[in-house]
Amino acid sequence: MSSMNRRSAIALGVTAAAAAPLFAMATPAKAAKQYGPNDGKEIAPGVRVVEVGTGNADIATYKSIAIVDVVFQPGAHAPAMMMDNDMVCTITAGEFTIKKVDKEFKLKEGDMYTCAKGKTDEATNTSTVVGVHRIAVLLPA
Repeated sequence: MSSMNRRSAIALGVTAAAAAPLFAMATPAKAAKQYGPNDGKEIAPGVRVVEVGTGNADIATYKSIAIVDVVFQPGAHAPAMMMDNDMVCTITAGEFTIKKVDKEFKLKEGDMYTCAKGKTDEATNTSTVVGVHRIAVLLPA
């Protein structure tokens, strides 16, 4: 490994400082609270959406970001739905099978995936506990 010069050290330090908030967001977040079976709005049997909050986005393509928790009872299934916006999803509880048009994969607590506007996704809670998707919905400018 070559030695690091002053310029490289400063660049690395600035990059690390700028990325630190992103790493904090990527840390598996626990659901803020235990959700009851009637919290939020039902979108499918045993699947409810709870609004967590909104904020401004500093990404030119997006105006704001909305955070929602999608709460799945054990074994609950959300049928294929077309995504209205780009989204970043984190599993904060449970284990899921996600189906997209071209692939299927399994996720567990702490895993992340993305959903693209205009694409379809479906999800099934394959665990024996209440499962939660924390979703960052990116709202266009």
